Amino acid sequence: MRVAYIVRRTIPFLAIPVFGASAQRRAMTVNDIMELKSVGAVAMAPDGKSVLYTVSAWEHPAARDTSKGDKHDMRSHVWMVGTDGSAARQLTFSERGETAPQWSPDGKWISFVSARGAGGEEGPRPQIWILPANGGEAWQLTTARDGVSGYAWSPDGSRIAYLTTDSLSREGEAKVRRRDDAKEFEGDLRLAHAWVIDVSSKHANKVTNGEFTVRGAPAWSPDGTRLALLTSPTTLIRDERREGWIVTLGSNDRERIVPGPDMTIQGTPVWSPDGRTLAFGAMVETFRPNADGMYPRSLKNTVLVTYDVAAKQARDRSSPQFDNSVGQLRWSADGRRIVFTAQDRVYSSVFSFDVASGEYSRLTRDLLIRGLSWSKDESAVSFAMDSPASPADVYVSDATLANRRKLTTVNPQVATLSLGESEVVTWKSADGWQVEGVLLKPAGYQPGQRVPLLVDIHGGPTGAHTNGFKASWGSPGQVYAGSGWAVLYPNPRGSTGYGEKFMRGNIKDWGGGDYRDIMTGVDELVRRGIADSTRLAVTGWSYGGYMTGWVVSQTGRFKAAMMGAGLSNMVSMYGTTDIPGYIGTFYDGMPQLDGSLTNKSLDFYRSRSAITYSDKVTTPLLMLHGGNDERVPIGQPMEYFRNLKDRGKTVELVFYPREGHGLGEYYHQIDKVKREYEWLAKYTLGDRPKVMQ
Repeated sequence: MRVAYIVRRTIPFLAIPVFGASAQRRAMTVNDIMELKSVGAVAMAPDGKSVLYTVSAWEHPAARDTSKGDKHDMRSHVWMVGTDGSAARQLTFSERGETAPQWSPDGKWISFVSARGAGGEEGPRPQIWILPANGGEAWQLTTARDGVSGYAWSPDGSRIAYLTTDSLSREGEAKVRRRDDAKEFEGDLRLAHAWVIDVSSKHANKVTNGEFTVRGAPAWSPDGTRLALLTSPTTLIRDERREGWIVTLGSNDRERIVPGPDMTIQGTPVWSPDGRTLAFGAMVETFRPNADGMYPRSLKNTVLVTYDVAAKQARDRSSPQFDNSVGQLRWSADGRRIVFTAQDRVYSSVFSFDVASGEYSRLTRDLLIRGLSWSKDESAVSFAMDSPASPADVYVSDATLANRRKLTTVNPQVATLSLGESEVVTWKSADGWQVEGVLLKPAGYQPGQRVPLLVDIHGGPTGAHTNGFKASWGSPGQVYAGSGWAVLYPNPRGSTGYGEKFMRGNIKDWGGGDYRDIMTGVDELVRRGIADSTRLAVTGWSYGGYMTGWVVSQTGRFKAAMMGAGLSNMVSMYGTTDIPGYIGTFYDGMPQLDGSLTNKSLDFYRSRSAITYSDKVTTPLLMLHGGNDERVPIGQPMEYFRNLKDRGKTVELVFYPREGHGLGEYYHQIDKVKREYEWLAKYTLGDRPKVMQ
């Protein structure tokens, strides 16, 4: 059957043709990836004249000789840039870094979170610090024993609401110090509660108590008398239960926000300018709870809900006009609109909801925008944005978001690199579903060339590849492009950003339609004359690791594969992961015998587990895994490795000590990129070239 193929848009990586530039520019290396800096939080000044933002990078202030054990640490610091085009400057420089910058409502103060000074065996805790906006020394505001997480200024700037975890008793702390510290599984449930501190006197009051934990920064009512909160009964990541509350300051009385029948609040409610209405995202609950009160995750869109505070009535604002999940919400100053970002295919777009008419409109298209922050009069908005040509920088625009100006160049060295071109592509799957992905071509690619193809499968599966800059430890596509490879980033069914039906498309079908979506994409690139069918490789992390392990158990087309943090045995995965309910969503509940004593549920789990088909694997498989991974525990690669090794298959398993589900350490990230490339190149290209450093 002929596979239809559509090119939606071609976006060159460079302003000038890459083919002519490649002679003067060099290919990207692993070291280039490690030297990239990342833009984080963005905060516009109330007067619209300057923007705060964070820049994260690897630092090694004491690394005089790494051969002796000196470490590299990822740190972020606060920067400020003028919207008039004046030069950016770094504001903070502490050894452990700073995060979460905010402006006071009057623009006179800058706040941030930082762990400074001495703090015993475990080091200092992160606290809120205050810096005069017109210059001077920062001073510490909070002294929370277990540190501060989310926080928010009151509308008049006199107070700050923040979250901190309830502290251990002194007896409990003493037991930890003497290592009398037996841990009950899922038993350390110290909760986070909200506090309010007076900025002038530094006097703090706890405003929530009870058997729940507060999630995310509190939201102040416009008159400063109440807080809106999102809570959960426990801190367990598998606990999907959420509730919204309104807390009246002074009395600390609480009023529950009821989102509607069978709906669960998903984010902290935000107040309308007049304080009469709250807006929040909510999800329809489709499962019954298990016996312990918890339930599988409902895989539905997070829809917009408005809530009349006085009448205590919720209104579902979902519409066929908008078939994706709403992101962070913000009311316009006149209360007529709610603006938010949302994943939109391979982009992150800005949308607006008209409260009176119920109409949705898209404000941006084919852009990767995040972190919107407005001036007080809403005449200017700042945000971070990246593209296939560049990592994220800070931008500013008028309220329409149509007149965008770039304010920073955080990574000027990228201009010296020869990069591949990015193309957004779609194709028809075996059953007619339309699938989209991003194709990264080799640097200097000439039409008609057949080149090695790497298929990079994203995690989730409720996630998606975006049309952004492909240069990180997890997605080092430009390193491959510089070495002559094309890379396909498919978004098979189950991916987000394509509507609820598509997102739910692989429920009870992992390894089915999603697998065919990926393979038909490979078929089309071969048909087009881009991919060399004799030089194919596949890689992925998390769910992408599951799919990689599954792919090589179903086909021998790929010459090499890397399975990162991958799932291989879905029965044991359910019983050991910290998110069993998420697995149950896709596998129809827990693995068990049904009433007729047949293995209906168990059989399905086993039938969609790569380990079941170990004898069919012919592709050399590299497995990389964090040594302390609780999301995909280490038994998953160990089981698959043993099944393959005992059958004489070509397989290698590498653990990274101290790492969880991702890789956070400097040398581990370097090793992952190098080891993966050398494995794939050895078995795909027939040699063992060293990855460029």
